[in-house]
Amino acid sequence: MKSPMITPLILCSIAGAFAAPAAAQSNSPFTGPRAEILGGYDTLRSGSDVDVDTNNDGIFENNTLDQSVDGFAYGVALGYDFDAGPVVFGLEGEYMDSTGEQEGDEAVNAPFGYRINLKRDLYIGARVGTKVTPTTLLYAKGGYTNTAVESRFQDRAEADGVDLNFDDSQQVDGYRLGAGVEQLIGGGQGGLGSNAYVKLEYRYSNYSSLKYNDTLFNDNNEIGVDLDRHQVMAGVGIRF
Repeated sequence: MKSPMITPLILCSIAGAFAAPAAAQSNSPFTGPRAEILGGYDTLRSGSDVDVDTNNDGIFENNTLDQSVDGFAYGVALGYDFDAGPVVFGLEGEYMDSTGEQEGDEAVNAPFGYRINLKRDLYIGARVGTKVTPTTLLYAKGGYTNTAVESRFQDRAEADGVDLNFDDSQQVDGYRLGAGVEQLIGGGQGGLGSNAYVKLEYRYSNYSSLKYNDTLFNDNNEIGVDLDRHQVMAGVGIRF
């Protein structure tokens, strides 16, 4: 005959076996909402790996016209992570801006000038990581990004019979992939500021929808530009 206490003891043991890991994950330094400040190197260029393709007609001499738009990106991010034991899952969003600007070189022997400015950049996505130490997380990320690009083109040759001066501002969609490392700087357990962390991250973004209407030669001709963006970001944050 079984003791009437056996069944309750078995149930309590099973409940305890599941409750212990759950409690451990809820107390994990990698679980909960987080806020970050980000900053780092930002470069955007066309998908071509050649700065200027020329047929030796003297317009772009020595291929000196650089297509890269370089600058400093800065902004904030919000996210939420859940430590599932072997892996950490997270959702995140960013609002960034950039000092990136490229202006036509006055030494270029061409009848026009231009200026490209990088503006605000939005991102929303997910990440998944693994703890290599109790306070160090390696992760990969991916998601949707939308950035704003401002362009100005100006005809510099007054006697060429062409008046081409226009400003253009576009928002373009794309995707982002990246990887990084996050390091707790306060032990991550208890105490004021113990959930603070620093991070270092590389990300690649691709935008394929930047388009210009060719108003100089043919109004019906649309020029599409594929853009690649590379960023190296450092950040400091806190998990609540």
